[in-house]
Order: sequence, then C-alpha cells, then structure tokens
Amino acid sequence: MTVLLQENWWLLVIALLIGVLVAWWVLVASRKTTVEREEKPEEDAAAKRNQALIDAPPVAATTPPEPEVSTPLTAVPEAAKLVEEEAAPAPAPAPVPTPAPTPAPAPATASAADDLSRIKGVGPKLVTMLREQGITSFAQIAVWDDATIDRIDAGLGRFQGRIRRDNWTEQAKLLAADDIAGYEGRFGKV
Repeated sequence: MTVLLQENWWLLVIALLIGVLVAWWVLVASRKTTVEREEKPEEDAAAKRNQALIDAPPVAATTPPEPEVSTPLTAVPEAAKLVEEEAAPAPAPAPVPTPAPTPAPAPATASAADDLSRIKGVGPKLVTMLREQGITSFAQIAVWDDATIDRIDAGLGRFQGRIRRDNWTEQAKLLAADDIAGYEGRFGKV
C-alpha cells in the first residue's frame, strides 16, 4: 500500500484540491445574499431637509456689514441732529407675553409623593420625566382629561402614546383609591 501511495501521491493532492474547491463552492460561493432597501420618499425628504440644516452656516455667525462713512457726520448740522437722535436710547420694545405652561391639576387629596412606578408601563425614566413636569401622585394622574393627557404625552419624548395605551388614568384611579383587589383584577399583580 505504501508503494502505491508513493507512486501516485500527485493524484491524491489533485483529489484533495478538487475536494477543497467543491466544498468552498458549495458552502461559500453559491451563497448570494442581496440586501434590498425599500426607499421611502418621506424619509428621504426629511433627510434632505436635515442635511440642508446641517450644511447651512450658523445664523449667529453672519454679521451685517458696517456702513462706510467718508466724512464725519458731525460736520453737517442736519447729520449731527440725526446722530444725536440715534445716540439717544430708544424705548425698549414691550416684551411679548409668552403663555405659561399650565401645571397638572393637583387635587386636594393628593399624597405627598406616590410610587408612580407601580403603574404598569411606568419605569424609572418615566417617573423622572413625570416628576420634572410636576406629577407626583396617583390622584393627579387619575383626574387627567384628554387635553391634559395630550399635553403631558407631548413631553414624554420617545414614550409618547404610553398614557392611553397602558391606561394610566384608570390604573391611577384604582391606586389612588387604594383598591388593590380591583387593580389586580383588571391589570394583574401590583
């Protein structure tokens, strides 16, 4: 047997190379993965708008050119009056009143600070966001109307829609009334 292998070793090497090439072709080369991306025109428009904002020069960086004056204005009597009038302090424009944000209604029976994370769907991040908006008790959440829900929901960032989806107001009503049995019957364990 060893004599046969010594005389025909080159056939074994060729067979081994053919085997490796066939295995490579079967396992690697025959796989043709194509990635297809679905183009959405609204995303492209938003991306172009954002890119235009990124590429635009900053507004604060643009300064208006200063006018050139060849002769001093004080040499001409009419111009001297104009310079004096411009140098006089102009009356300050009346400040534009900005509407103050309406705080969340605080009922008289609101406890000092409830554990808002007991509401299903409210985690530590949402508790922090709600406290920043002045919401600290179940009683406050229990009396929310649609307008208040919309206002609070707008300030929740990526958590928008959770108030209605998780039914926070009904959960808060049950927790504010300390109706644990009713809460667990409707929403599960506290």
